[in-house]
Amino acid sequence: MSRKLEGLKPERVFYYFEEISKIPRCSFHEEKISNFLKEFGETQGLETIQDKALNIIIKKPGTSGYENSPTVVLQGHMDMVCEKEEATIHDFSKDPLKLKVEGDFVMAEGTTLGGDNGIAVAMALALLESKDIPHPPLEVIITTNEESGMDGAKALDPKYIDGRMLINIDSEVEGTILVSCAGGERNMLTLPIEWESIKTLDDKLIYSIKTVGLQGGHSGMEIHKERGNAIKIITRILAFVKDECKFHLAHIEGGSKTNAIPRNGKAIIVLDRENEGIFSQAIEALEEQIQEELEISDPDFKLEVEKVEQQVDRVFTEDSFNNIIAALTLIPTGVQSMSKDMEGLVESSNNLGIVKTLDEKITIESAIRSSKETLKKNIGKQIKTVSDIVKGQWESYGSYPAWEYNKDSQIRDIFKRIYKNKYGENIKVEAIHAGLECGIFAEKFHDMDMISFGPNMYGVHTPEEKLSIESTNKSYDLLLDVLKEIK
Repeated sequence: MSRKLEGLKPERVFYYFEEISKIPRCSFHEEKISNFLKEFGETQGLETIQDKALNIIIKKPGTSGYENSPTVVLQGHMDMVCEKEEATIHDFSKDPLKLKVEGDFVMAEGTTLGGDNGIAVAMALALLESKDIPHPPLEVIITTNEESGMDGAKALDPKYIDGRMLINIDSEVEGTILVSCAGGERNMLTLPIEWESIKTLDDKLIYSIKTVGLQGGHSGMEIHKERGNAIKIITRILAFVKDECKFHLAHIEGGSKTNAIPRNGKAIIVLDRENEGIFSQAIEALEEQIQEELEISDPDFKLEVEKVEQQVDRVFTEDSFNNIIAALTLIPTGVQSMSKDMEGLVESSNNLGIVKTLDEKITIESAIRSSKETLKKNIGKQIKTVSDIVKGQWESYGSYPAWEYNKDSQIRDIFKRIYKNKYGENIKVEAIHAGLECGIFAEKFHDMDMISFGPNMYGVHTPEEKLSIESTNKSYDLLLDVLKEIK
């Protein structure tokens, strides 16, 4: 069977990237990829540890002349965000990703690529199998469930790790090293639903309202781009139309991951036939307004409004409908504050990421990010206040700390020096609003010296995700030169 990535450089990195793309690895379902990595380490004759959280630690001695060099920790995560286009038929629990190459980019057909963070795993495996690449002693940490709470990093026992110089390969802008990141937490608001029955549909119409063409994106890396949030848009439509004519809400849903800006939102409504004209005019007017507002950030946005033939025998009561609209309207989303210390850096944000209609309740999930703990708590308090207003239940989970800037960093200085010598220009040193496992490692290992870097990736956490081939080659080459320097 021919390999889709055959011939791409660096050859062994893309070989392993293709191998792990065959293995299911959605967050919370990493058993198969963890076992694959365990078997790989053992087959290479390397000390391999698989802990209770399914994290993998693989240790490799330094090559000749590097036996007594400082141990370097290479770190990434094995899980991926599993998103697909609505029309794509793909079962992430068993189907391999369908890789393709378009120009300089590796992509997947109709799904996320898993470049975040499969490229870190692939680089690590290529290094671990190598016989001719000079390097100091290596400890490779591949964690689980980074994308939905960083549970693997939190569960990692420090006793397994000796190195105190860590290179996290989970950045998405080549030519930049990250030296600080935001902390975060997830929030869930649960609303009880009261239903009322519909006795007959003879004089009523059932409509489906869906968002189409929103770009979505990473809720940390791209939150500042002010892209349309499908949940907020659907809520706005329902609230607007409700003021124009009476209708009943039967279903609402949107988003699939708290850390992805929701691209898809949908509502099912039941409308009196006599109000169809008013309904259509209101929808058309609001769609035009939103398209104008999103002309730059989401130029392909439109509404898909269709009459549907389906059985609807119950709808939300008026009180439940009002509570849902109030909650989804009042929960903050997007950038909440900008850093006063670093120009252009988002300081705090919230992403209203998921809304689901279940049998007797609606769940609303958000992802808060902040470089300041006090602001993170304040946003959580705002959401809790909304929950109190609508008589819901509120909980927070998956909290992780920020990673603070280290003024004296040897690994940062090495990257800066090597990059300057190789390319004749300065590498960029930046902070990031997204969360990185470095914050957790900073708590576990107070003397750990860390940076984060990686190749160019675009559309992360969306089916448009793509990984630059040239940038991967350049980033891997930089990594090898950095390791060669640590002697």
